[in-house]
Amino acid sequence: MRIGFFIIVLVLMQLFTFGLGRSLQWLLAPFIAKRGRRWLMGLAYFITNSLIVGLLLQVDHAIFRVTAFWMVLLLFVMYSALATFILYLLLRKFMAQPPLSRSLRVFAPLFLLFLTVLSVYNAYTPVVRHQSIAINKKLDRPLRIGLASDTHLGLLMGSKQLDKLAAIMQQQKVDLILLPGDLMDDDTEVYSAKNMQPHLAKLTAPLGVYATLGNHDLFGHQNEIRAELEKAGIRVLVNEAIEAHGLLLVGRNDDMDKSRPSTEQLLQGQNTDLPVLLLDHRPSEIDLHAELPVDIQVSGHVHNGQVAPANLIVKTINRIAYGYEAIGKGHYFVTSGYGFWGIPMRLGSQAEVWIIDVKGR
Repeated sequence: MRIGFFIIVLVLMQLFTFGLGRSLQWLLAPFIAKRGRRWLMGLAYFITNSLIVGLLLQVDHAIFRVTAFWMVLLLFVMYSALATFILYLLLRKFMAQPPLSRSLRVFAPLFLLFLTVLSVYNAYTPVVRHQSIAINKKLDRPLRIGLASDTHLGLLMGSKQLDKLAAIMQQQKVDLILLPGDLMDDDTEVYSAKNMQPHLAKLTAPLGVYATLGNHDLFGHQNEIRAELEKAGIRVLVNEAIEAHGLLLVGRNDDMDKSRPSTEQLLQGQNTDLPVLLLDHRPSEIDLHAELPVDIQVSGHVHNGQVAPANLIVKTINRIAYGYEAIGKGHYFVTSGYGFWGIPMRLGSQAEVWIIDVKGR
């Protein structure tokens, strides 16, 4: 499956590179000769395929981010070309050709710049989403949960974003904070070097802060990641269920952990008359959990595709790729995440925090 996905991405990159080359040839046609236009196409393909080779050879740790940025740039060029063509169709009957061509050559790079700025804004400007639910179990009083996933703390997500997250949780007066995975970006190297722990420790709530480990927390540094999280006062649930404050909190490692027990196994012998809150990084087993006494599940991982049209793709392979849905007696939340994967760019999705107000019977 991974090989097939890689081949699809490879083919798309070649097609989009052709689109980039053609766009540059059109944009610069008044200024360069035909030979120069051929060089532009060659340069576009050289950059794309050099990055692919560098990625395969893993020539540098930063090659992934550079390649990811280039891929998104290719996609945005395609969006800009499409928008420019649509504008041409709309205006060609009302404007003479020379001024129209000049106007479109100004519009195309400005639209590309707009998409780039918007995507960075979406990545670093979280929105707060509210959802009220009622569960069929007793609660001593209404419960307000703060949900944030996929912080990916590292080179491009750090102390400033943690301070903002803590401020949001304080402003919303949450009782409990749930962090379902991918809290670190693969390891704790940058987290420690930039002394992020005091900023993460600001994340507090009266009933505690609970987390699970996502796939990016399980790339060989899970022990260090867990230790750093717990130093900051976060209770990491590693394939376990605990009773706390009249709740049953269940946390599972991401499915990269092939030894993780099923949710059904974790619930065996537990008091499921209590409200059951499940933290499961991926939303891939929601249908199974709907058959269990799970009242609330919180997940992330999917990032709502992060950059369109990936948001449309993830919807086809997940029961819930993003948002909230009540299924049977359970309530299921999949957040697009507070951070981002790879590069700080989001289009068709936005960084977010969920505030979930829960009432009992």
